[in-house]
Amino acid sequence: MKIIAPAIAVAVLALSTPAAAQEKKDRRVRIGLGGQFKPAYPGARDSDFRPLFDFDLAKGVEEFRIETPDDRFGIRLISAGRFTAGPAAAYQGSRKDRDVGAAVGKVDATIEVGGYADYLVNDSLRVRAELVKGVTGHEGITGQVGIDHFWRDGDKYAVTLGPRLLFSDDRFQRAYFGVSPAAAARTGLPVYTPGGGIHAVALASGVQTQFGPRWGLFGYARGERLVGDAAKSPIVRTYGRRNQLAAGIGVSYAFTVRR
Repeated sequence: MKIIAPAIAVAVLALSTPAAAQEKKDRRVRIGLGGQFKPAYPGARDSDFRPLFDFDLAKGVEEFRIETPDDRFGIRLISAGRFTAGPAAAYQGSRKDRDVGAAVGKVDATIEVGGYADYLVNDSLRVRAELVKGVTGHEGITGQVGIDHFWRDGDKYAVTLGPRLLFSDDRFQRAYFGVSPAAAARTGLPVYTPGGGIHAVALASGVQTQFGPRWGLFGYARGERLVGDAAKSPIVRTYGRRNQLAAGIGVSYAFTVRR
């Protein structure tokens, strides 16, 4: 018996080790699709209904990394402990004169590209920064810095809550909040040339929950208030709204890619 027991243990270890190594190489994927109501453009009075997407990756049996549904889409290229970073992208629909209710000038649909970085300060606090540039449309630079406190139980549920600070350069602010001499002549609004800086503050909350190994639910709510030159814009004061509200909900599906 003294010889057989160690032999059995060695055999079990030999069989289990490849399985454990395989699990570490596996990738878990979670995709989500839903809908959201967001301001039609920065400073808008009305909201539009738009699709809401979610995409997460995790190694082996690790938990999905904490995130919030209002994060810009990002691809994790650098991962070092609690720190991750990579490219980020977003899309902003066009603003037409009829959307505003006055001939203030069109802003074409914008594809924004740039990068993000986030850091888990501890097991319940995350800091994230994003910086992107419009390659079409407004062609400006914009971004945000946010801090989120979160509560989670593995992948069963995760709840986040935290403030945001939004900033942009003068090109972005002129596109959405400025009034050119030509626009002033057409609308009767005063000429207005905003500068760059902080243009809004916000508070965002998010939730992600799993009903089982596959299906789940995710959603968010966000309140944003324009400040600085953006809040003083004649377009916002006459035709828009300083308070910007957004919310969305969707269904997620998780699966494992064996490697």
